[in-house]
Amino acid sequence: MPAADRGVRPGSDGEHELQERMGTTARADKFYDEQVLDRLNTRMREFVARQEMCFLATSDRHGECDSTFRAGPPGFLQVLDDRTLVYPEYRGNGVLASLGNIEENPHVGVLMIDFLKDRIGLHVNGRARIVSDEEMRRAHPELPVDPVPGRRAQLWVEIAVEEAYIHCAKHIPHLQKVSAEQRQRQAWGTDGFKRKGGDFFGAAADAPDRPPYRPRRRKRYVPSWAQAGEPTRAAVWQRSVERLLAVVPRRNSDAEEGTEESFRGWFC
Repeated sequence: MPAADRGVRPGSDGEHELQERMGTTARADKFYDEQVLDRLNTRMREFVARQEMCFLATSDRHGECDSTFRAGPPGFLQVLDDRTLVYPEYRGNGVLASLGNIEENPHVGVLMIDFLKDRIGLHVNGRARIVSDEEMRRAHPELPVDPVPGRRAQLWVEIAVEEAYIHCAKHIPHLQKVSAEQRQRQAWGTDGFKRKGGDFFGAAADAPDRPPYRPRRRKRYVPSWAQAGEPTRAAVWQRSVERLLAVVPRRNSDAEEGTEESFRGWFC
């Protein structure tokens, strides 16, 4: 169903405004219509089940962002149903930056990339909440118990899926695992300084010269489309609809021709 018929387009006001300015609205709507789901379909669920790592994006209530890496054995990311994804939080450095952000702002983004086989990625965006291990296992007793002490969940993050879509393959490098003999055994849950990487970047030597921490003054953020004089989200939406309707005949004509050039660039 075309985005205009649904009445609401996926994505942010900012991306819609940039699509208008860059002339990519038709391509974006093609992607929204054909690739963005509000659930995990069967192939997505199979993809999630075999992942050993993911990247997590969070922000606090002010919009200050953080990105981090999560890893575990295949299946550490668990799909409870087509709209619910969970993963365990293992013992870490005690800072709890991502969990702290989730406490303030539940919106998260998860990116899973298969570098080894399919060379494809999956984005999952949604709203997260923190759940104790006891509560999670009462609700889902079928969840596996990891035999490795350092991989026993202290908490779980439960994500209500709002968007799921592909990350295209064209720039994903093809990697391969080294053998068990070549790699050091992973030290799950260790507090060993060297095993955790030590002072790899030399930050400890520079820390004494760091000025005292002072909280930043946070100004109210005004998006560029509002600065440009667009008074409401409705105005941006109206312009997007008008542009989409204007290009529908051309998109239909391109699809009928079926040439490679007609479809190039629609998905990436």
